[in-house]
Amino acid sequence: MPLTISSAECQVAGFAIATIGWILSSTSMGLVEWRVWHMNDPSFFPTGYACVGMWRVCMYRHHINISTAKFCHRYTYYDDFLPLNIRISQHLMLLASILGLAGKAYSIYALWNMHLGILHKRKAYCSFVVSGTLNMIAGLCILSAVLWNYYCITTLQGIAFSPSFQLPFKPDTQETGSAAVVASLGAVLKLLSGFFLSYQFSPGIQVHPKIIET
Repeated sequence: MPLTISSAECQVAGFAIATIGWILSSTSMGLVEWRVWHMNDPSFFPTGYACVGMWRVCMYRHHINISTAKFCHRYTYYDDFLPLNIRISQHLMLLASILGLAGKAYSIYALWNMHLGILHKRKAYCSFVVSGTLNMIAGLCILSAVLWNYYCITTLQGIAFSPSFQLPFKPDTQETGSAAVVASLGAVLKLLSGFFLSYQFSPGIQVHPKIIET
């Protein structure tokens, strides 16, 4: 019995879901709204808010009911004020991106060879399992960074920024930003794609070239 593309609908769906999840998680790394700090007391610091991201922090000040960006600072290796949670989360997100790319490569390899009909079922299934496993590990890395970020917000953990930033150690209030929401959605899709990609074919089916008689 030939194995056609329709026989691997779960794997194709898993590849599509993993791709969307990878795009969302990669996009979230570039967004700065992971933690939103609100400074409402003008006694010590100018009022406004700051967005604390994985790779940079941006400060906004209130001027006549208008919020304008004061400046943004991109983190460097020499910034000793960065807490451990941000440094580890940076590595987790980078690792998730690399694993996601590797997972996509395994999926493309398996789908392409299935289309050509040159892989047996066991080899095709193993390639999809590797892809699904990599995507699930990537999803767990992203989810760990998101949960750690949420934990820092709920426990009101502060950051000792440079005095030139004019930011307090702890804001008056802080909340989860949109970047964490995007990353959470990407993590869920990554985990979901792992189940689809690891779906096992019906027993006894092998991939054979499809011969068209002329």
